[in-house]
Amino acid sequence: MANTPESQKPTSGTKRIVAGQKQPKAKRRRVLEIGLAAGLVLLIGAGAAVASVVSNNNQAAPVPSATPAAELKLGYFSNVTHAPALVGTSKGIIAKELGETKLSTQVFNAGPAAIEALNAGAIDATYIGPNPAINSFVKSNGESVSIIAGAAAGGAQLVVKPKINSAADLKGKILASPQLGGTQDVALRAWLLDQGFKTNTDGSGDVNINPTENAQSLKLFQDGKLDGAWLPEPWASRLVLEAGAKVLVDEKDLWEKGDFTTTILIVNKKFAAEHPETVKALLKGHVESVNWLNTASAEEKASTINAVLKDTAGKPLPANVITRALQNIKFTTDPLAGTYKKLLDDGVKAGTTKEADINGIFDLRALNEVEGKKTSAAGLGQD
Repeated sequence: MANTPESQKPTSGTKRIVAGQKQPKAKRRRVLEIGLAAGLVLLIGAGAAVASVVSNNNQAAPVPSATPAAELKLGYFSNVTHAPALVGTSKGIIAKELGETKLSTQVFNAGPAAIEALNAGAIDATYIGPNPAINSFVKSNGESVSIIAGAAAGGAQLVVKPKINSAADLKGKILASPQLGGTQDVALRAWLLDQGFKTNTDGSGDVNINPTENAQSLKLFQDGKLDGAWLPEPWASRLVLEAGAKVLVDEKDLWEKGDFTTTILIVNKKFAAEHPETVKALLKGHVESVNWLNTASAEEKASTINAVLKDTAGKPLPANVITRALQNIKFTTDPLAGTYKKLLDDGVKAGTTKEADINGIFDLRALNEVEGKKTSAAGLGQD
């Protein structure tokens, strides 16, 4: 995160007037002139002292800088649901909009790790699932992050062994999610609770949930050590097409009109306050990347995403996997703010967050300015 500019030091050489200091005898007029001058100096000195205290008070709210950040540190996942980030970074779209601001990136496996990096200042903004963003906002009393755009909707499924035919068959089974408190982890726990199963964050309960890195979930499933997993794309498709899993729950079936947010773009609030123009530039690149995904041919889209996945994950996806994954995802800058109260409720049910007021979690003003249209914050922030 960019450092806050240092406070200006008080100007050296200011004379100090000591109250009560005895003045030399002089004519009445001269004494009056000296008294007036001394009073003026005292007033100026007092004002300078107050200004110095305010300037050096680290608790004072930072004044937004019109100067772009020297560097923007951006996080994302090596998932198809993060395709706006994959496209925006690989094609140079985001870097172009940032201009002289250096773009550096970091790849994460799941949301809680990205949030930890964001709060620690290791990154300034990140693509992420909604639940870790909600959790960070709640824990910080609204001081940590702002959601500034949507990125992807859909593309998450509970895939299981072929012999599992219903929720009832899951009792005593072992399931995986990308990370405790992540969006798919919360969705899985909330759904299981609705089916009458109790789960605990330590992995115990009627159904055992083991938060596991996505690539490891595939290997464990292939080795028969997992009964299923609630995963984002392309991992749901990989388990189905490469490991013989079947879909027990498509998350879109749990939402009205099938719309649920999978990936959003968030920014550290302090960074946004200090560098609003840099955030706007990031959003310009993000919007252009989403537009590219929605207009490119299926072949060009798949090849571009696959090239990045090869660099970040070690190898590209088979053609049938990336085709299936992309069919399950909608790329959109709308974060679907109307779904967030349910997302919060699910997190509370899952035991990964607490009851809270999430009003203020959205700041969509820059997005709406960039796009020239209004995306609603659904009463949960500024738009």
